Amino acid sequence: MSKRYTYIIVGAGSAGCALASRLSGETSNRVLLLESGGEDWSPLIRIPIGTGKMLRRGGVHGWSLFTEPSEAVAGRREFWPRGRVIGGSSSLNGMQYLRGNPADYDRWRDMGNPGWGYKDVLPYFLKSEGHVSRSLPYHNQEGPLHVQPASSPNPLYSAFIRAAVEAGFPACDDFNGETQEGFGRYEFTIRRGRRWSVARAFLDQARRRPNLRVVTRAHAKRVLFQERRAIGVEYSRFGETVQAFADAEVILCAGAIHSPFLLLHSGIGDTEELTKLGIPSITHLPSVGRNLQDHPTITVQYGCTQPLTLHSLVRVDRAALMMAQAILLRSGPGTSFPVEAGGFSRTRPGLARPNIQWHFVLGLGLTALRWPGFGGDKLSREGFSIAINNLDTESRGTVSLVSSDPFAAPKIESGYFSVPDDLKTLVEALAEVRKVAAQPALAPFIEEEIAPGPGVQHPNEIADWIRATVGSGKHPCGTCRMGSDDVAVVDPELRVRGVERLRVVDASIMPTIVSGGLNATTIMIAEKAADLIRANARDAGGLVAGIRKEPLPG
Repeated sequence: MSKRYTYIIVGAGSAGCALASRLSGETSNRVLLLESGGEDWSPLIRIPIGTGKMLRRGGVHGWSLFTEPSEAVAGRREFWPRGRVIGGSSSLNGMQYLRGNPADYDRWRDMGNPGWGYKDVLPYFLKSEGHVSRSLPYHNQEGPLHVQPASSPNPLYSAFIRAAVEAGFPACDDFNGETQEGFGRYEFTIRRGRRWSVARAFLDQARRRPNLRVVTRAHAKRVLFQERRAIGVEYSRFGETVQAFADAEVILCAGAIHSPFLLLHSGIGDTEELTKLGIPSITHLPSVGRNLQDHPTITVQYGCTQPLTLHSLVRVDRAALMMAQAILLRSGPGTSFPVEAGGFSRTRPGLARPNIQWHFVLGLGLTALRWPGFGGDKLSREGFSIAINNLDTESRGTVSLVSSDPFAAPKIESGYFSVPDDLKTLVEALAEVRKVAAQPALAPFIEEEIAPGPGVQHPNEIADWIRATVGSGKHPCGTCRMGSDDVAVVDPELRVRGVERLRVVDASIMPTIVSGGLNATTIMIAEKAADLIRANARDAGGLVAGIRKEPLPG
């Protein structure tokens, strides 16, 4: 079989699957898609409620990544699950479809990235979206990525939203519409009771094309160069080293951790640091792996007065029945993700956009299954949680190497709370949560505040609790920052600076983190990149074929 291709794409995650589908749509292109993991065969992937176990363990379908210990988070190491499977993290995530705030993209544009403002990128969101009911100007029903509204009748969701409105927050019918701020129900990439990952949306049909080859269990070791021109990729598969060559471009879609990891192993990074590890330098680009961002998350837990939460379902016998119903009948609680309500708000006036996101969770965390007759741990009870993400963090972390071994785990420093205001935001957010929990609509369902508990009241006590319990929002990005300045890793066309025929297309290119989950944005980046890569761009004005051209409001 030929080892020469037009394009080589590394990583079959949210960006890689979408990009492979679009580029292989032109029959003249020969596309190779490499994925370090295997096929997405597990029922835990296909059945939405299996997400909990996937995020808790990762297992065979995820990378076992941990951050470095940090005194800022009480010396803890944090587990950062990332997908290592066809579909990438879209095969493990919570399936919420969120684009972020329009102001996020206008900030990208204003940071020196022309063509990345909200009105520029909205057509690419529309191109991928196949919404079950919403339509233009903010939605599209014709794209491959199926999006549907939340469907659970659980009264706790409605009570939470009513309580937020009683507390003075606005309601919001569509977080991806004209206004993001407010409280309401989320939308999900679920179709007929099954996770609708990028593998289902983009790759399934594309794999039937003879000009697309997908290779799993292929661990990329380095990009191959001829002087400073990328010519291919060296990867390992079942112990054998293989080299594949690209006539046009090599495109890294390995994600915010592994795209910089691969660049560094390929000699693109800080020359001094690479030399210490014995890695020959191709070009000096010290910003590779820096600018790491995430959404630090706290979780406030409440005991519930009524049997409306997941407590009854995490018993082994009932969980088995739930999974059987989901698999055989495509119905029941297993076909949804138990975080269907939430919102976006500001902790203080004067902010340009919401700085915290709320998730109402029908449980007390990712608890293990319990056996009938056994109580389990102290959280094995009826209860729900309100999780808060800090959306607009100023703290930055890094991804770096510990050795020249391409199979060694990367070194991840989260950087949480390196800017003190990020901790202050979460302290303020806890007061907002307590205000909502005290409202008439929700108060009857609350037995007690479990964590942090009523004894934690002083701001210093709250800050200590946050440092001891804060977790990852599982939204790493920014490590191959896009920009027009010389320090940026990629330019606004996503080309790696200092070399030729090499691009990065994934969440690592984000200059700043967006307000919400990253999956929809990462797919948008791939859609736009496909147009940037193809010489015969369909519309120089930035509108994408396949979408009716209607003017944006305002």
